[in-house]
Amino acid sequence: MPRHIILVGLPGSGKSTVGRLVADALNAPLIDIDLLLMREMAMPVSQIFAMQGEVAFRRLERDAVRAACAREAAVIVPGAGWAAQEGELDAARATALVVYLKCLPSIALKRADQGEARPLLMTPDPVGRMRELEAEREPFYTRADRQVTVDQKSADAVAEHVIRIAREVAGW
Repeated sequence: MPRHIILVGLPGSGKSTVGRLVADALNAPLIDIDLLLMREMAMPVSQIFAMQGEVAFRRLERDAVRAACAREAAVIVPGAGWAAQEGELDAARATALVVYLKCLPSIALKRADQGEARPLLMTPDPVGRMRELEAEREPFYTRADRQVTVDQKSADAVAEHVIRIAREVAGW
């Protein structure tokens, strides 16, 4: 039986886009945790953050990832901060292959600017904040089973790399 595939990385590293491509190619369910929480809470992530705070959001996110890991094998895409919750990434590795999509903060920020508003990047200095997030989270991200550098690659090329890893390591 295949293991879950969990994609981690900075906001804008391509987790959702690559996750969708990988899930389609492997004929696997895709569980995008931010989208799941937005549906459950009937509001965007930025509003969940504003109304309930980051601590409550991280608890919701943690519980959603744990529930996803208890189901059939899937491609799971948590928010960028999930992996930095102490113990979560290590616990998930019992049932999942964790792949770190490594991206330079400057490139991640450009990509993040094209999507939904990211609560932790809504600051006067988003570049500085992205660098802070990388410094805080990199020690957690590097605990992943595999790392794929995504800076100058298309989403399709990154997805192909993740699919190769999933077939070699996770039984897909």
